[in-house]
Amino acid sequence: MNRIRQKDASGVWIVPAVLTLFLTFLIIVPLAAMFLNIDGESINEVIRRSEFFSVIGNSVLVSLLTTAISIVLAYIFAWCVIRTAMPFKKLFRILVIIPMLIPSISIGMGVVLLLGNNGIVTNIFGFGSDIYGINGIVLGSVLYSLPVAFLMIENILKFEDSAPYEAANVLGIPAKNRFFAITLPYLKKPMIAVAFSVFTLSFTDYGVPLMVGGKFKTLPVLMYQEVIGQLNFGKGCVYGMILLIPAVLAFVIDLMSKNNSSSSFVIKPFEIKKNTFKDFFAGVYSSALSAFSFLPIVSFIVLAFVKKYPSDMTFTFENFEKTLRMGGSTYLRNSVLIAVLTAAIGVLTAVLTAYFTARTAGKLGKYLHLVAMSTAAIPGIVLGLSYVLLFKGSALYGTLIILVMVNMVHFFSSPYLMMHTSFSKVNENLESVASTLGIGKMRLLKDVLIPKCAHTVGEMFSYFFVNCMMTISAVSFLANTGTKPISLMINQFEAQGQLEFAAAVSIMILTVNLIMKSVIREK
Repeated sequence: MNRIRQKDASGVWIVPAVLTLFLTFLIIVPLAAMFLNIDGESINEVIRRSEFFSVIGNSVLVSLLTTAISIVLAYIFAWCVIRTAMPFKKLFRILVIIPMLIPSISIGMGVVLLLGNNGIVTNIFGFGSDIYGINGIVLGSVLYSLPVAFLMIENILKFEDSAPYEAANVLGIPAKNRFFAITLPYLKKPMIAVAFSVFTLSFTDYGVPLMVGGKFKTLPVLMYQEVIGQLNFGKGCVYGMILLIPAVLAFVIDLMSKNNSSSSFVIKPFEIKKNTFKDFFAGVYSSALSAFSFLPIVSFIVLAFVKKYPSDMTFTFENFEKTLRMGGSTYLRNSVLIAVLTAAIGVLTAVLTAYFTARTAGKLGKYLHLVAMSTAAIPGIVLGLSYVLLFKGSALYGTLIILVMVNMVHFFSSPYLMMHTSFSKVNENLESVASTLGIGKMRLLKDVLIPKCAHTVGEMFSYFFVNCMMTISAVSFLANTGTKPISLMINQFEAQGQLEFAAAVSIMILTVNLIMKSVIREK
C-alpha cells in the first residue's frame, strides 16, 4: 500500500511538471520571441506612419460599435429564448449560432454577396448599397460576434434566481425599478466580461475588414499586409504587441470578475408562463434576427451552386468539382487531419491540466492554471507571427505538427475551462477515498472522473475540431502548399475574383463542422 502511494505521489509531481514545461514552451516562449524581435527602428517606423493613429482609431470605433450592437441584439434574443414560451426556440438558436461554424472572412464575403454593388439583395431590389468601409465592417463584425455574445449572455440568464423578482412583485415594486435594483446589479460583472470578449473579437479580426473594408483599414489588416505582403516581421511584432493590449485587459478583467464573485446556486428557476404579447414579440424578433444571421449562409449556397453569378444562374456542381481538382481535396484532408489531431491532443492536454488545477493544491497548479487561461488573451494573428519568429528555419516550420501546435494553443482556454469547471463540481473527497483504497490518481481520473464528465469531453473535442476547420489567422503565416488547410483557399479565390469557388469552400467547411456537431450531440 505504501509503495503504491509513493509511486502515485511521484506521479502527481511529474505529470503537472511536464504539462507546465509543455505549455510554457508552446505559449510563453513564442510570445517572448515576438517581443524580443521588437526594435526601436520598427517602433519609430510604425508610429511615424501617417495612417497609424487613424487605423487604431478605426479599429477602436468599429469594435465599440460592434460591441454595443451585438450585446443589445444578443441580450434581447437570449431573453426571448430563456424567459418566454415562444415556439421554435431550438430552430432560432441554431440559425443564430451557425455563423460560428464558418471563418470570419466568409462572413465578410457574405456581406459583399448580399449587399455589394452586384449583390443578391442589391439586384433583387434594384438599389445600391455602400457597404465598403465602416458600415460593412460593423455589419460583418456583428454577424461574426453575435453568436458568441448570445451564448455568453444565455448562460448568464440561465442561472439567475427568480426569488428576488417574486419578492419585489409581492411588494408592488414597479418593473422599471426591479430592472435597475435587481437585474442590472446581477448583470454588471458578467456583462463587462461579455463586452470585453466581443470587443477583443472584433478588434483582432482581420477577415471581415479584409473583405469589406476598402480604404477603411483596421490594425489587423495592416499587420497582415506588413507580414504576408512585405515580410516585415519587425513592424508585424509592433502591431502584434498593440493587438495584445485589449485581449490582455479582457483576460485580467475576466479573472478579477471570477475571483471576486461568489458562486451561487439557483434557489428557484424562473417559471415560464405563456403570454400572448411577450411570445409574439419574441417570435417576431427571433425570426428577424435568425434571418439576419442566416442570410450570409444563403448567399454562399446560391453562389456555390450557380455557374457564374449573376450572368449565368444555371444550377451546377462544377464549382465544387473544380475546387476539389484545384487542390481542394488535398487541403480538405489536411484540415480534417489537423482538426482531429489538434482535438485529440488538445483534449488530452486540457483534461490533464484541468485535473491538476481543479483537484490538487499548490503553487504549480496555480501557475499552470494561469498559463492555460492566458491563451484566451492571444489573438490568432499574433500567435501565428510568434510561431513564425520562433520556428522559422527549424524542422517543424511548415509541417502539420506546427499547425497542430498553434491551433491547440489558439483554442486551448475554452475547452480547458469547460473541464476545469466540470472537475470542480465533482465530489472533492474522491481523492481521499481513492488514496485509502490504494487507487492512484491517474486511475481515478481514467475510470471515474472522465466517464463522469464524458459529455464535456465530447464538447471539448467538438470545440477544437470546429475552430481548427475554420481558422485562418493563426495558420496563414505557417502553412505551405503541402500542409495548407482548406480555409486558406478562401483568401486565394477571393483575391482572384473566383467568388463561386470561395463560396464552395465555405460550404464544405460548414458541412464538415455540422457533421461533427451532430455526431458529438448524438453521443
